[in-house]
Amino acid sequence: MSKVDRLKEEIGWLKVAFGVAVAIDASLVAWLAQNYATAKSIVIIAAVIAAVVIAVAVVFINRRAFRRIEELEDV
Repeated sequence: MSKVDRLKEEIGWLKVAFGVAVAIDASLVAWLAQNYATAKSIVIIAAVIAAVVIAVAVVFINRRAFRRIEELEDV
């Protein structure tokens, strides 16, 4: 497999991971917005921590994908 094909495949997988992470993060934030008044505080704290961790993962995946795209341009 050539380097170009490998980079394209990795970018494809990063797109999938990015989409899944964004969907999960958006769902968590929407759940928090709807249930913050009725949910137990421990569940809200866990959901906020999870939302922040997933948001950081989204940023990490995005940066990694852009680095791979730049590598693809250099090849």
